[in-house]
Amino acid sequence: MKFWVGVTDPTWFEFLSNLSGVDEVNFWHPSGRPPFTSLPEGTPFLFKLKAPFHEIAGGGYFVKFEQLPLPLAWDAFGEKNGAATLRELEGLILPRRARSTESVPEIGCSILAQPFFFAREDWIPVGNAFAGTVVRGKTFESIEAIGNRLWVAVQSRLARRATSGNRFSEQPTQYGPPTLVKPRRGQGTFKALVTNAYSRRCAITGENTLPVLEAAHIKPFAQEGLNNTFNGLLLRSDFHRLFDMGLVTVTPDRRVLVSNRIKEQWYNGKAYYRLHGERLAVVPRDPLDQPRADLLAWHNDSVFDRKAG
Repeated sequence: MKFWVGVTDPTWFEFLSNLSGVDEVNFWHPSGRPPFTSLPEGTPFLFKLKAPFHEIAGGGYFVKFEQLPLPLAWDAFGEKNGAATLRELEGLILPRRARSTESVPEIGCSILAQPFFFAREDWIPVGNAFAGTVVRGKTFESIEAIGNRLWVAVQSRLARRATSGNRFSEQPTQYGPPTLVKPRRGQGTFKALVTNAYSRRCAITGENTLPVLEAAHIKPFAQEGLNNTFNGLLLRSDFHRLFDMGLVTVTPDRRVLVSNRIKEQWYNGKAYYRLHGERLAVVPRDPLDQPRADLLAWHNDSVFDRKAG
C-alpha cells in the first residue's frame, strides 16, 4: 500500500494546528500542477515539514486534487487554507508562483479530510528518507523498510491519541499497512468539487460569473444529505435561494420546475418562468458527479411547493 508525504511549510502547519474543529484542509500548490500523477481517494497524506525541521508532523486523508481560482479556494476553505485572511493567503502563494498573465491566478489544491496534527514532541524524524532534491513530496510503500518505519511511527502516535479520548480518536488505532479510508467530506470540499464538476457554470442558467455561483445541496446536510457532488447543484445565488425555499426544483429527468407561488405571492417571476420545463443547462461530465435521480425525487416530493407548480 502506498502513502504520500508532502513537503509542508511550517507556518502553514502551525497556523492550522492552532485552529479548533478542523475537519478538512487545503494543501495548496502555487503552480497549480499536481505533485503526483495519481492518488486514490482515501490515501494517507502526511505532512513533512521543511527545513530546519525535516520531520513528519501530521497528516490527513486525500479526497481530490482540483485547480481553483485563488479567491474560490479562499471562499471554499477560508482559514483552512492555512492563513487568517485572503490577503495573507495571497502573500504566501503569489511570491512562489512564476510570472503569469492570469488576472485571477489558479492554484493547485490537494483537498484533505480528517487532518491530524502532532504535538512537537511527537514529530517523526525522516532521517535519510528524503533526498535534498525532493521539494514537493514523495510516495512511500508500506512494504519497504523506510515506508514501514514511518507508517508504524504515525500509527503509534494516532493510537496514543485515540486512547486519550481526544478529537483524533476516529483515526485508525491498529498497527499495519496504510489503507484507503472513506474520508468524510466537509463543506469546503463540497463547494470546491461541485463548482468544478459543473465547469463553473450555473446548472440551470449556464451563468459563469463565479462570485454569484453557489454549491447547493439537493438534500440538506442537516437532514443527512451528503457532501458529495451527486447531492449537489451549482446554482446562481437567486436560484439557490428559490431551490432551498421549494419554489424551484429539478425533476429526476433533469427538467426545471418553477412554482406559481412566486407569481401568486410576489406578482413577478417572468425571468424564472421562462425556464420552466427546460432541461438543465449544465450537467457534470463524470456520471459519478451527476445529480442522483433519487435525491432529485426527494426534493420534488419533500421540498417543492406543488400547489401551483
